[in-house]
Amino acid sequence: MTDFENLSESELQTVLESVEKVLKSKQANKRKDVIAKIRDLAASINVTVEIHENDKKSVRKGVTVAVKYRHPDDPEKTWKGRGVMPTWLQTLINEGHDRSEFEV
Repeated sequence: MTDFENLSESELQTVLESVEKVLKSKQANKRKDVIAKIRDLAASINVTVEIHENDKKSVRKGVTVAVKYRHPDDPEKTWKGRGVMPTWLQTLINEGHDRSEFEV
């Protein structure tokens, strides 16, 4: 067994990449074997099986929400009007200001 403590960072990176490559290969082969077994079992009872492989991960596309409120003295402090109201806005409202004063 290799003593990983004595390896340099570049040697460790090389080992890590090699391990990841071998692991992916083994997982792919295991997947193929399992799919073949499923098809053989289905064929043994005269059933056809349709296996859909989807390697793509779904990408959630969100909508960017525009800023609705901005702090009058510090333009870096903003709020989009969603979630919990920020403390700076709550403080200003408690001081007697109206929320509409800070709309963008």
